[in-house]
Amino acid sequence: MTTTRVATVAAPFDRDLEACFARIERLVGQAREAGAQLLVLPEAALGGYVSDLGGTAAAPPAFAVDGPEIARLARIAGDLTVTAGYCEQAPTGRYNSAVCVTGDGVLGTYRKVHQPLQESATYAAGDAFEAFDTPVGRIGMQICWDKGFPEAARALAIDGARIIVSMSAWPISATHRHPDPAQDRWTRRFDLFDRARALENQVVWVASNQFGRFGSLQFAANAKIVDPGGEIVAATGQAEGMVTADFDLAADIDAHRAGMGNLRDRRPDLYGALVRPSYLPV
Repeated sequence: MTTTRVATVAAPFDRDLEACFARIERLVGQAREAGAQLLVLPEAALGGYVSDLGGTAAAPPAFAVDGPEIARLARIAGDLTVTAGYCEQAPTGRYNSAVCVTGDGVLGTYRKVHQPLQESATYAAGDAFEAFDTPVGRIGMQICWDKGFPEAARALAIDGARIIVSMSAWPISATHRHPDPAQDRWTRRFDLFDRARALENQVVWVASNQFGRFGSLQFAANAKIVDPGGEIVAATGQAEGMVTADFDLAADIDAHRAGMGNLRDRRPDLYGALVRPSYLPV
């Protein structure tokens, strides 16, 4: 049996880039001490997220994927596989992006496809879901609101991802907010999406999230690890922290898929409506 220990965090990140890197160094050290091979950091871990989703917030600092900031992240990662969100500066615009690194460099990249509210005022949208190989196995990456779209996770699972990491800056409700963040409707949706995406694809789902407040946003925290049966095996709750869980990514997932096989039993010949123009109002 080959066991992989995965770690995920709920933690605050803001515009102070040096403080972001200092926190990442501490978290990488903590994950290494815990024996983890994979560490999942939140969306916008380098430089923070937008301060509101109304379309008027100043953009976060942006970095090139081949620039010194991502190289620094890779050096910090060392022997760990680390995923993190950041604002990417590319010739085609700024993207809400994620990168997967080890000390050897960049293993995979992703640009957020699904944009909530006025996020498009700050970022351009990505256009692909692709899994990639890493020292801990084949991984797919998503960012935040992507988890609300089952097609996104399914595309990664079909491309061979056995771990899907979902990095978020997921807030609780802006209106009619519940006094207990754990009971807030957007916290509940965050958790439901995480569990459903793991179960319907029979993958290990690793969700990170921002913690605390930034601008007008209060984040839901509750970073979690979900097994291929949709069960939460570790979670931070509404607190800053790190959790870990162990999996045999071959045996555990194969065991779940051996019976009711969600990927095996698909009928893609009947799913044409998924790619036809929508009749729903936009």
